Amino acid sequence: MATLYETVCKFFTDDEWYFVRMDNRSMLQMGFQGKNGKWTCYAQVNEDQFLFFFYSVCPVNIPEERRLAVAEYLTRANYGLKIGNFEMDFSDGEVRYKTSVDVEGAELTSALISNMVYANVWTLDHYLPGILAVSYGNKSAVEAIEEVENS
Repeated sequence: MATLYETVCKFFTDDEWYFVRMDNRSMLQMGFQGKNGKWTCYAQVNEDQFLFFFYSVCPVNIPEERRLAVAEYLTRANYGLKIGNFEMDFSDGEVRYKTSVDVEGAELTSALISNMVYANVWTLDHYLPGILAVSYGNKSAVEAIEEVENS
């Protein structure tokens, strides 16, 4: 039976994603181009805990003076999300979207990986204009979330 890492590598190869294997970390790095921007993604496994994670990293770090406003925006976005969540590192302003699954006692399939990966990149692409509007456009979290969720 294939390891989680082998399964993830096979999915991205078969799905024709270009990726780089990160040294000794059971992690892949790749780029993604959405409708609203381009960013870096990471696919990571933890074989011991039977976990698969997929991250989309926002293409900009949030300026320190806008981090609280963006945190409010991300919290409002997270409230209605069915799969995954936004995270922000307050120390450097990095924002990422994470999807993950625990497959202990189950099988990590290409269909499951696909559902997680594409839900992930779609969600960051959908909410990215609001992140940028709050970070650089002086919109409030409430204004930005209303615009994004009503578009």
